[in-house]
Amino acid sequence: MIVSIAAGVKSGEIAKEFGGRCTARVMPTTAAAIGKGTASLYADDPAALARAHALFEPLGAVVDLTDENLMHAATAVSGSSPAYLYAFIEALEAAGVAAGLPLKDARRLARSTLTGAAALLAKSGEEPSELRRQVTSPGGTTEAALNVLLNEAGLPHLMREAVAAAVRRSKELGT
Repeated sequence: MIVSIAAGVKSGEIAKEFGGRCTARVMPTTAAAIGKGTASLYADDPAALARAHALFEPLGAVVDLTDENLMHAATAVSGSSPAYLYAFIEALEAAGVAAGLPLKDARRLARSTLTGAAALLAKSGEEPSELRRQVTSPGGTTEAALNVLLNEAGLPHLMREAVAAAVRRSKELGT
């Protein structure tokens, strides 16, 4: 069996290059290195899918995709998103420095707050919208910041554009 992590390259093309062998496409995240990764899997052969599961389940969460075309979206939402988060953290740290914090303090505050929030999300089972609501006092500082982040041209719009750009590029890589 061939396991491919090549973005955009269809399993039929991979199988053809390897003499018709069964192929599983996988898009893992880098956190697999610490057992906290996420892997999107697609294989049209049940045995190949089972083997890919056996390889990637010990490395974190696994999501089976029923349509190979969904690999483009999975790549954009999961495979690429660690970089989105790291870019967010870089921007938050820089904003902290711009607001007057020393760099080491801005780094520690941003990183520990985000890893704590992610751990709470994972452990609580709450929806992100509910956790956000719990942190947002009406008329408070969080609400003021969210009014900027969630405006019409803000984060939701930017995330849709970013994911769409990654999907487009994934499709281009397969041609």
